[in-house]
Amino acid sequence: MSRVNMFDVNFDNYDFNDLLEFIDTSIVHRRHSYILTCNVDHVIKLRKDDEFRKVYLDAGAVVADGMPIIWASKLLKKPLKQKVSGSDLFTRLGEAFEDRGYRLFFLGAADGIPEKAMRNLQESYPNMNVVGCYSPSYGFEKNEEENKHIVRLLQEARPDIVFVGVGAPKQEKWIYRYYETYRAPISIGVGATFDFLSGNVKRAPKLMQKTGFEWFWRLSQEPRRLWKRYLIEDSQFLILLFKEMFKQERMKGGQG
Repeated sequence: MSRVNMFDVNFDNYDFNDLLEFIDTSIVHRRHSYILTCNVDHVIKLRKDDEFRKVYLDAGAVVADGMPIIWASKLLKKPLKQKVSGSDLFTRLGEAFEDRGYRLFFLGAADGIPEKAMRNLQESYPNMNVVGCYSPSYGFEKNEEENKHIVRLLQEARPDIVFVGVGAPKQEKWIYRYYETYRAPISIGVGATFDFLSGNVKRAPKLMQKTGFEWFWRLSQEPRRLWKRYLIEDSQFLILLFKEMFKQERMKGGQG
């Protein structure tokens, strides 16, 4: 499967079927790997976060999460197949997870939210095999005892896939630090997915998701928490895109 390099990120050119194939292979061979869903926010954070860059270097797969990434790939004539976001994993692959009987673990969100997400999922997929849910305490990533407790829970539950929803880049860094210890074949950061599945937070209408305005919906839902990320930090993406286009043109000129 080909890789596409943009913004110093090596994207795997996957659609959901390709991603399922990667997940299946990892589980069959009992590899220990993790998947990154790269959106605009990740691209910006990678510019100034050395630890996050290390997380990216060791990833088993990196997929494009967000229409701006897909549009950028087309503008740069390196078209990526599909937006593959953590929030869509269950609607797109839920039936496959159910059919294969994969053991799933939900880690993240506020107390009671992962359990509610599980119950709602099981209404659509009655045989979805969720083997554990846990809401970590605030600041858990810096609490050694809490991390040991979570790792023990995962070792005892023996999940095939661990979904971690505590926000980026915290969830990716946590996975990077511990995935070789709890030894699940697949781990993936899923952001606010448990909040969406539980109904705690309403997800953007489909049209806004398709047209790339999901960020605007989320901003309107949680303006105090998200205004800086979307209006200041992520606006730098346009500058990066212009730089990438300029670099591409310059390379073409050099070859001419």
